[in-house]
Amino acid sequence: MAAGRLVEPDLDFIREVKKAGGSNVKKCFQCATCSAVCNQSPEGNPFPRKEMILTGWGLTEKLVIDPNVWLCYQCNDCTTYCPRGARPGDVLAAIRSYMYKKMAFPSFMGKALASPKALPLLFLVPVIILAACIILFAPRGESGGFLFMQSSLIDYNYFLPHSSVDALFVFGNIMIFIFAAIGFVRFWRFLNRNGGDSEIPILRAFLLTIKEIFYHSKFSNCGVNRARAVAHFILFYGFIGAMITTGAVFIFIFIPHYLSLLGLEGLHSFFELPINLPHPVKIIGGLSGLALVVGTFLLIFRRSTNRDQVGANGYTDYLFLYILFFTGLSGMLSWLIRYFDTPGVAYIIYFLHMVFVFSLLWYMPYSKFAHMIYRTLAIVYAKMTGRD
Repeated sequence: MAAGRLVEPDLDFIREVKKAGGSNVKKCFQCATCSAVCNQSPEGNPFPRKEMILTGWGLTEKLVIDPNVWLCYQCNDCTTYCPRGARPGDVLAAIRSYMYKKMAFPSFMGKALASPKALPLLFLVPVIILAACIILFAPRGESGGFLFMQSSLIDYNYFLPHSSVDALFVFGNIMIFIFAAIGFVRFWRFLNRNGGDSEIPILRAFLLTIKEIFYHSKFSNCGVNRARAVAHFILFYGFIGAMITTGAVFIFIFIPHYLSLLGLEGLHSFFELPINLPHPVKIIGGLSGLALVVGTFLLIFRRSTNRDQVGANGYTDYLFLYILFFTGLSGMLSWLIRYFDTPGVAYIIYFLHMVFVFSLLWYMPYSKFAHMIYRTLAIVYAKMTGRD
């Protein structure tokens, strides 16, 4: 006769999952409909039935090492067909929100990003830092006043010098990436606690994962929420384009500029600021910004008008989408407003854009933004071990 096991539920975890959107988890009576209808669930390792009972029992130690939590694409087929209204898709989304806090370093940042009460303070941090950069580094005229207030020319370098922004971007992101790496390594170690032999090399698993992500092939398996795939596809490639644009400007303008200041006088920027149409970088940047705005707007609109079908309506889900939306929108407006000869409005919008940009990047390890890394690692593990 098998030995019994005493289950000690993590009540704090259950409360957090319910608070994050998984409030119906206790309605699950293990009928397995969710696993049967999920097109993402492999035959050998079906989900989310198991994850539902583990959550209901509060077995946190089982869920933090479970890659299935991240193999869910929020298709919401499981929620639509659940006869009990347990909303398994929302429960898995709530578990992922919990994981952002669980893996966070430092831990208080994970708690802050999960709390609406901390949101004003979180935005205040980049506001203060960027305002200090303006006060300390913005060029001044002969009278001692700020040049951007005296000139009718709209030049963002007068307002928020590119050198100070670059320093913040580089050094701030290095620090954040180090913090993020701690959480990601911790998560990978958790995954490997599942055991199991590697069926393919990790490099091959990684390449297959990247191919799957870029083609968005898993989204095509969704049933009820398939329309979300289009919006997510637009958003994803808008973000990729924005990264390419930022990288091109940094590599071809700012790096040569700073190297020339160090004594390499013969090295000059490949193109000068401001970049205007029809420059290829401007075209990529404009299309990418538009894609960010359109993709996030479609996702927000769909969630707002069809909450039950779409699911994942927790605070962290909406916060990430709104920050992305306003990052893209303020970026596009910063570009367009320069043609209307209104410096005051232009500088305000540009300042807000930089606040959203740094909020998006600096808080990445602790927000839903981190799902792109956690999900990638989970997919790599699943392919490497033959789980999918």
